[in-house]
Amino acid sequence: MAKRPDGHSLIGVRETADLDNLRLIVSGLREGVILLDPTGTILWANDAALAMHGVTTVDTLGQDAAGYRSRFALRYRNGHVLRAEDYPIERAVAGETVVDIVVEVTAAKADGMRWVHQMRSLILADQRGAIEGLVLIVTDITERAEAEHRFRQAFNANPAPALIARLTDLKVVRANQGFLDMTGYAADRIVGRTVYELDLFTRAERRDLAHERLAAGNPVPQMETEVDLPEGETKLVIVAGQPIGLEDEDCMLFTFADLEPRRKAETALRHSEERFQQAFDLAPVAMVVASLKNHALLEVNQAFRTMTGHSETTLVGRSPGELTLWDTAVTRRRMEEQVEATGKLRNEDAKVRTSTGQFLDCLVSAATIDRAGDRCVLWVIQDITERRQSELDLVAAIEAVMSDASWFSRNVVEKLANLRADRAGKPLKETAQLTRREREVLGHLGQGQDDEGIADALGLTRTTVRNHVSRIYGKIGVNKRGAAIIWARERGIGGKGIS
Repeated sequence: MAKRPDGHSLIGVRETADLDNLRLIVSGLREGVILLDPTGTILWANDAALAMHGVTTVDTLGQDAAGYRSRFALRYRNGHVLRAEDYPIERAVAGETVVDIVVEVTAAKADGMRWVHQMRSLILADQRGAIEGLVLIVTDITERAEAEHRFRQAFNANPAPALIARLTDLKVVRANQGFLDMTGYAADRIVGRTVYELDLFTRAERRDLAHERLAAGNPVPQMETEVDLPEGETKLVIVAGQPIGLEDEDCMLFTFADLEPRRKAETALRHSEERFQQAFDLAPVAMVVASLKNHALLEVNQAFRTMTGHSETTLVGRSPGELTLWDTAVTRRRMEEQVEATGKLRNEDAKVRTSTGQFLDCLVSAATIDRAGDRCVLWVIQDITERRQSELDLVAAIEAVMSDASWFSRNVVEKLANLRADRAGKPLKETAQLTRREREVLGHLGQGQDDEGIADALGLTRTTVRNHVSRIYGKIGVNKRGAAIIWARERGIGGKGIS
């Protein structure tokens, strides 16, 4: 064996140099490296390993495995405390290979500093397989763990429904409260089941694309689907998938938007529109739905077609101006402007032109409505031509009768007078509210007599007559003698009064 002049083996010198170079290389690594001998004594640690434990020397790290345990408390991520034999350093000394175990490390000192470490072990053996040493490799993943913790908190607190599934087997690993509230499931009925067991995409509009993207681990675009509920019902949702990394695993984050309220609203709207259409078609009064924007006719019911004599094809799509439905353009513009300004119209007198050019007396009402998202006007047109003619005939008959009403009883005369006055827009009061004496006074008043003449005719004092006249004014709603005389004469009250 070659030797140096000082008698040392050249091979030993090379081994020492190699060890020094190895330590120099390891000391610069970002991963922590702790060297132990087979008995568990800590021989050396690089700067990264020391910093990861908040110490500066190997002695403060712990001289051996037992010393390490006394200085640092380890917990699993679920909060369970590691037993002594479960410490990675103890498992390495026992000859077990440690593979990427993640633990929370807390310094036993008062400051209680905490880190999250990922640890693995290596066994160093000589050419004959004898164990020469052990290596514990430590990676500080505190920042990543804190980020994942914040993500978990945000994920759980987010009201938007969401699931997380592993891409390796597509099993759900997390379900937030929003998803549980939306579906009514308990967490244990969701976590551990696959995306396919939950039928997330079975009824999706683009199911094949979703399965293709899932298989490749690529984002899944938004699409409508239905998810099963615990009681056998389904819920309409929008779902999308986004690949994420979670605790060193490739996962897919599924987010959902609940469309069930929209579906129920659309169903209710459809039913409402169906009921409206039925009532519109079957209504005995003429109805028209027109656009609020240009008043073009959109729908007309059978009653309107029957009343005007127009066919549906000649009406729909055209404006009232084009069809000259109203007697004058002034009438049309007046009603359209009122509806545009106030959104309604009620019992307006108007004349409607039929397909033959005949004019019908009508009462017109209108109100703005929503139809398929558009602002429209519902016109209701009541033909009162026959009623109007009957009223005119009745008034003519009343006028003829009132020309000589002396042979009618008082009540009949009052009714006829009221009908005639009502036609003229002057509602009249009945005389039944007057006492017999007041009617006698009113009768003489109607003949034009003054208070003294009435007093002499009825054997009363002038003061009593004035009191009667004052009460009569209040009852018939006048404040002048002339108005009282007209009121009495309109009802045929005169002479000796009405019995």
